[in-house]
Amino acid sequence: MGDDCALVQPDAGMELAISTDMLIESRHFLPGAEPRSLGHKALAVNLSDMAACGATPRWATLAIALKEADERWLGAFAEGLFALADRYRVDLVGGDTTRGPLVTINMTIFGEVPAGLAHHRAGARPGDDIWVSGELGAAALALKRPDIAAAAKRLHEPEPRVELGERLRGVATSAIDVSDGLAGDLGHILERSEAGALVYYERLPKHGAFSGLNDPALERDCVLSGGDDYELLFTAPQSARPEIEALARELALPLARVGSIQAGEAKLTVLDASGKPVPTRGGFDHFVP
Repeated sequence: MGDDCALVQPDAGMELAISTDMLIESRHFLPGAEPRSLGHKALAVNLSDMAACGATPRWATLAIALKEADERWLGAFAEGLFALADRYRVDLVGGDTTRGPLVTINMTIFGEVPAGLAHHRAGARPGDDIWVSGELGAAALALKRPDIAAAAKRLHEPEPRVELGERLRGVATSAIDVSDGLAGDLGHILERSEAGALVYYERLPKHGAFSGLNDPALERDCVLSGGDDYELLFTAPQSARPEIEALARELALPLARVGSIQAGEAKLTVLDASGKPVPTRGGFDHFVP
């Protein structure tokens, strides 16, 4: 840092993977949000994109607009950001700061992936299994029930699945991170892969907080359409099941096989335990108030 440009070079035989994400006050986080958690999340959502691509994160830039120069706020924000950056050996190589009417945080992340091995949304084939990591729905639940501490932590401090993304190179046929809801993000894979999908609701990994709420409608909406989970959703051939199950044990990370890719139109069908279709809306829409 300190020059007008950062000069970076991927290792031999690697391709650059580049992604950017923006967080805007009152749209992606509430005014007065805890700055340390916000620093964590600003980088985590970008690391999640690297995971979806199967890339190893290397460098990042940060552009941020603040209502005022608040050293205590900036110190806590930096603490959260750099704690996560140190875990994944990501260097902050530049950026910009300015004053604005709303806190606006934009990070761009750069990673590297062996040439030809990046995951894409296109590539899912009929017969492929559909897998998802971790648990779904907690972040969306936290927006409705902020008093549930375990759910709130998943919303404010998501855990990017970087190592899983790297280990799925050459195994997954397609991948995406669940940022806007499982139904919406799986829909992106189906559209790009020109295929359909059948998902069994009972197989979806749900956060434990739902078990004590006795609200099936809320659970379905959060699990299927809630955003901010940042789990990995991926497809793989049936022959890869033993390898993926072994990987789950090695990483101590639950990986649930929740359905399969179907031939035909790009349509998602979700079935309940009795085989009846589950009403499903799309994922988070960034332009709906």
